[in-house]
Parts: sequence; C-alpha cells; structure tokens
Amino acid sequence: MALDFRQTRIELLLRSQNADGGWGYFAGRQSWLEPTCYSLLALHTLEEGKTATERGWKFLRARQRPSGGFSPNALVPDACWATSLCVTLHAVRGEFDAGWKLGVEWLLASEGAEGTWLERAINLVRPLPVEYDRRFKGWPWLPGTSSWVEPTAHAIVALKKVPPHSAISARAQKRIEEAERMLMDRRSTDGGWNYGNRRVLKTNLPSYPETTGIALTGLQGSKRWNLQSAVDAARKEWPQTQSSLAKAWLAIALRNAGDTLPAPEPLAPGNDLMAAALEAMACPQGGHQWLTAG
Repeated sequence: MALDFRQTRIELLLRSQNADGGWGYFAGRQSWLEPTCYSLLALHTLEEGKTATERGWKFLRARQRPSGGFSPNALVPDACWATSLCVTLHAVRGEFDAGWKLGVEWLLASEGAEGTWLERAINLVRPLPVEYDRRFKGWPWLPGTSSWVEPTAHAIVALKKVPPHSAISARAQKRIEEAERMLMDRRSTDGGWNYGNRRVLKTNLPSYPETTGIALTGLQGSKRWNLQSAVDAARKEWPQTQSSLAKAWLAIALRNAGDTLPAPEPLAPGNDLMAAALEAMACPQGGHQWLTAG
C-alpha cells in the first residue's frame, strides 16, 4: 500500500510539470521554486523521473541571481529563503559547483534583522511584547526582515551538507551553531515549535505540527541538544493532524530520527503539488533521506 501511495503522487508530479520545467503549487499554475525543489527531491534517482528532473534542474538553475541567491519565480527578481532548498538540492545531486558555492555564500551573508542596538535599547527601557534571546539570529523569509523558524531550519539543512573539507566549512558550522541556539530558544513549552516565537504578550504559544517537523529536520544530527521532548511532541502530533502537509513533515522528521511509521492509507493525492511531493518523500525510501545532515 505504501508503494501505491507514493506512486500515485509521483505520477501526479510527472504529469503536472510545466513547459518551463518547473512546478506550480497546483497543476497548470505558474512555476515556483518551492514546489519545484520538493518535486525534484521526490523524483531524485527515479528512472521514470530522469527527464523531468533534468528539465526541472534547468528551471532551477535559471533562477539564480548574480548575488548567489535564487528568486522564487520568473517574475520576481529578488532572491529569497528558498535559496536554502536550491543549495540542498545541489548537494543531493553532488554538484558542488560555482553555483552551489555562490548559494552558500548568499546564505552565510543572510541573517535576521532582530537584535539591532536600537531594538536592544528599546527593550531595556520598555520590554517588547515578543520574548526571545536577541543574541541569536537565524534566517528570514526575505532579506532585511526578522528570523523565522522555517527558513532557519531549511538553511541549517543546506549548510549541514557543506563538505567538512570545504574552505567554507568553518563559517558554515559557526552559523549552524548560532541558528540552532535560536531554534532552541524559541521552542514552545510543549516541546515543539510554532512559526516564530514561544512567548508573546506574556502568553506561552502552542506549537504547530508542520513547523515542529521542519524544525526537527533542521536540528537532526545535533549533539548539543536533548531533542527527546521535541521528538515526543512529533510522535504525538503525527497520528492526530489532519493536514497532509503537516503529516508529511512530521513523517520526514520521525523517519530521519529512526522511527518506523505505519504505512500510509492508500488515498488518492489532493491537488496541492507541494504536499504531494512531500507526501512521496515521507514514504519509506521516498526521499526523506535527502534531508538528513551531510
């Protein structure tokens, strides 16, 4: 049943690829970097996806800007957080070329805008409603804005794939360490993560299944933190969540942590192509292994 579940999603991706080589969030819609990257990861190494993968790779490479970052689609010129997915995909393909290096350099130069001297000064005089340690910065969705959990976790995954012998390995490791501290500082009291902060207006915020799965994926392999409560939270949320996207991210995180999950029910895929790609990846040997460290 798991094979059928995965195969129906692979077939959906193959017939939904756009003429430009990319994938939209829905079939027939404009190509975007995010669903394209997940589709390429889901199809990676599959013989039936070889032609689609090479077409998608050309679409992705065309999105890289001179700065090293990648723009989200053909109509938006500015680089964005999805650069992390492109750097990860380079590593998965074993293409540590000039484009990969430029992408890594862009990630190393990008950081959240919080923690400025002005913000710290204001916080000393009149504490801000959002409580977090301003010493630790992650990555923003867009350059010049504040750090968020999801783009930070994606950037960590990308930088953990920098080869240890690389000249930029030490710089990458330094950013990883700070970003992991940022994620741990912002973890909710229930063990998981929400989109940005653990406490606002003196109120503890609950975690969300999707974000918990993504954060765990970024933190996997770390020796510095005890992640047991986070893994337990993911194990509790996985059978309960009704969101296909959240369920897929939790399954990816749990499988990469060594859990053996029950085979998914053989349901037909929905019309969300990004969710379909992640669902395929969440299957045993479905591609979740491409998001492990190293």
